[in-house]
Amino acid sequence: MSVALPSRILNHLSLAVPAQSLALFRIIFGALLLWDCWRFIKYDRIWRYWVAPDFHFSYPGFSWVEPLPEPWIQIAWLGLGVAALLVMLGLLYRFAIIALTLLFGYFFLLDSAEYLNHFYLVLLYALLLCCLPAARVWSLDALIRPRRETSVPYAAVFMLRAQTEIVLIYAGLVKLTPDWLRGEPLGLWLRERTDGLWIEPVFQQDWLIVLACWSVIALHVLGAPLLLKRKTRLPVFLIYGLFHFANAFFFNIGIFPWLTIAATTIFFAPDWPVRMISCLRKKGTVSRMPQTTTPAKALPRFVLLVSAVWLAGQLVIPIRGGAFESEIRWSGDGHRFSWRMRLFDREAVGMFVVTDRESGDSWRVDPDDYLTFRQTDKMLVRADMIHQFANHLADLWQQEGRDVSVHAEICKSLNGRPCQIFIDPDADLTRVEWNLLSTEPWVLPLEKQAWGIADNRKRQEVIIGQNM
Repeated sequence: MSVALPSRILNHLSLAVPAQSLALFRIIFGALLLWDCWRFIKYDRIWRYWVAPDFHFSYPGFSWVEPLPEPWIQIAWLGLGVAALLVMLGLLYRFAIIALTLLFGYFFLLDSAEYLNHFYLVLLYALLLCCLPAARVWSLDALIRPRRETSVPYAAVFMLRAQTEIVLIYAGLVKLTPDWLRGEPLGLWLRERTDGLWIEPVFQQDWLIVLACWSVIALHVLGAPLLLKRKTRLPVFLIYGLFHFANAFFFNIGIFPWLTIAATTIFFAPDWPVRMISCLRKKGTVSRMPQTTTPAKALPRFVLLVSAVWLAGQLVIPIRGGAFESEIRWSGDGHRFSWRMRLFDREAVGMFVVTDRESGDSWRVDPDDYLTFRQTDKMLVRADMIHQFANHLADLWQQEGRDVSVHAEICKSLNGRPCQIFIDPDADLTRVEWNLLSTEPWVLPLEKQAWGIADNRKRQEVIIGQNM
């Protein structure tokens, strides 16, 4: 039985299916990255993110990844744009997708302050596309060198479906927090972004905000599995489309809504693009594409092993935060790579105190003097980045021959809560370690575990009363 089951799974993954849905995903993926590359150039983000800063926050184990000097870093970004164009066109596809993945991964690793969930998602899809035959149809490669085989193994479609399903479900599960269930931070954001607009009165209704929060959870946790069923797939897809259009309208989240919509199309039948084209040409008459006569070729067994390892990793990495005793929303432990999207509103102010251990001389350091505004904004709410910056300050003083201690005085607010001390001001951050798998005692615990839209209204009333 144990031997037969993997064989049946492998045979199912080996089935030949039409390649059109995979090809369309490749085209949209490349087009979206090409557009994003242009946006970075247009708004001078290459310079702002990777050239202007004197210091970059590194990921654990990747401190050796550093920005190229000008103009080579701009050339590398142009290379990323060219690779995205080639992927979209399906020209020199295998070379292009590998180049795109390497270049995007390089920029991703340059500064953890620039981490975004959709950058991580792009990297995951790119890694998958490196292994998938996404250019067998609707590509210049196929036009220049026609192939008899125009189908793809079902495994290619399955892996994209599985990856997307994991992202969608986790995006709902992580919102099962006391704050989100009570309407925050969605209420803060919607009221801020609709201030003065015709739709503003709608979002003054607390019950509507709370309903929207619960609906988002239901859409992801219940809606994502319904994408797997043919009868419910189209209605759920249309609801997802409206949801992502709303996200694009209210929030500045780049290509993420469009990338997710593109990925969700992979749940439809592999020949759906051809069937839709046929339907439009025949004015509503839907005809199913003739199935390929190419016999299915059995995939090597290592494909099943690699796929299982990949999916196991995607299932385990997002839940690693459960190993920490701290509150993830507050401490940030296990936050990255866990699909905690649009879940927090965090604000912080703070200074660092550098003290010479021998002379006792002390300096109050404003992080804005050493970081860009964007880096400071990200650093002050993340304990790991605070620790990294404190040690960077110690290194700067050490270059002048001083042995110093570094303390942080940071006050942080989560989802509209009153500001509270985030880092133990008595902790010398040069003498404590940052542990990947344990809670840091120098990160003070969150005092108010639950906070909702009603709490923010009461707080606002108190502030207004105090100012009168």
